[in-house]
Amino acid sequence: MTDLGRQQAALDRAFMRQALNFGARGQGTTGTNPCVGAIVTQDTADGPVIVARGHTQPGGRPHGEANAFARAVSEVAGGTLYVTLEPCAHRSIRGATPCVELTLLSGVRRVVSAMEDPNPHISGLSHALLRTAGLAVTVGVLEGEARHTHRGYLMRVTQGRPMITFKVARTADGYAGGAGGTRLAVSGPEANGWVHLQRARHDAIMLGIGSVLADDPLLTVRLPGMAARSPIRVILDSHLRLPLASQLVKTVAQVPVWVIATESAPVEREAALVAAGVEVMRVSAGADGHLDLGEALQLLGTRGLTRIFSEGGPTVAERLAVAGLLDEVIVSTSPNALGQPGIVAVRPALAALLADPDLYTLAEAGFIGHDRFEHFTRTG
Repeated sequence: MTDLGRQQAALDRAFMRQALNFGARGQGTTGTNPCVGAIVTQDTADGPVIVARGHTQPGGRPHGEANAFARAVSEVAGGTLYVTLEPCAHRSIRGATPCVELTLLSGVRRVVSAMEDPNPHISGLSHALLRTAGLAVTVGVLEGEARHTHRGYLMRVTQGRPMITFKVARTADGYAGGAGGTRLAVSGPEANGWVHLQRARHDAIMLGIGSVLADDPLLTVRLPGMAARSPIRVILDSHLRLPLASQLVKTVAQVPVWVIATESAPVEREAALVAAGVEVMRVSAGADGHLDLGEALQLLGTRGLTRIFSEGGPTVAERLAVAGLLDEVIVSTSPNALGQPGIVAVRPALAALLADPDLYTLAEAGFIGHDRFEHFTRTG
C-alpha cells in the first residue's frame, strides 16, 4: 500500500469510528432496526471535514443515512458517506425511500461501509447497486467493531433471537445474596448508575421470577431525564407466580411488563395478570418443568427485540449458560465481603464458560466507583 493509501485507510478508520460512536446513541430505541450511524465528509484544502451526521431515530425511522442527509450543514454532493451497515435496498410497508436510493440521489461520490447486511433482502445488493451506478465503495472498515455494535440485530436476523447480555453482581467472597435469599446491597452508587444506563441501551430487561419474589424490583431507568428510556420488563415465570401487588404490576401502565410462562401455567393467574395490564406469553416446558429458554428467546425475537439486558440472578444465569444462550456477561465485584455463606453468584456452568478462552474472551476490565467490572464476550 502506498503512503497515500495508508493515509486514506487511517482517515476511513477514524471517520468510521465516529460513525459507530454516533450510531450507538440509538441503542435501545430503534426497535427491530439496527442503530446505524452515518457521517458525510467533504474534502477541503485542510483535509476532509464532516458536513453531515445522523443515526437511526427512535422507532427505527428515519434510518441513519436518511437522518444524516436531512441534517447536513452544507452540500453533500461529491463527498464520502461513512455508514456502519450496508444501506437498505428495499421499500418497507411504510413506503420510505430506501437508503441506497437516497445515497444515489445525494450525489456522494464514495461510500465506506463497515459491513454487509446479512438480511437476505439486502445482503450485498446495495453495495452492488452503488458500484453499478459508478460510486466507489469500500466495505469492511472496522467490521469487527460494527459487528459488536449491531450484534443484537445480527443475532435476530441470523438466529431468530435477541442477544443476551447478562449482568451479575457479587460480594468480594462471591455471593449475590445472603443465606436463604436475603437481599444484599452489593454494588455502590456509581455501579448502580451504570446499570441504569445499560438498561436504557437495551430493548428489554429480563429477570427470573425468583429474583422478583425476593426483591420486588421496579426495573426502570432512574437516571435524571431518562425515565422515558425504561425498556420493556420481561419476567421468566414458568408458573405465573408474579404477585398482582408487585411493583412491576403496579407500574405496568407506565412501562410494559411481559411475562413468559409454560403452557401448563394456571389459566386463572393469566386472566388476573392480563386484567391488570400485563401481557402473558406461553412456551413449552423443558424436562425440568421450567420454561424452554431457547423457545422463549425465539418468541421475543418475533416480537422485534434485539438486545436484552438480563439481571435475572444466578439461577437464570446458570440456565442460560447451560443452554448456550449468553452472548455477553458482565461480572461486577464489590470490595466488601459477606463474611458468611450465601447465594453463590457465578455457578459451575457459567464459571466454566468464562474460564474457557475458546468460548469467551475478557473484552475489558476496570473499576466503576469501588466495584470491579469484568466484561466477557462470546469468542468469535
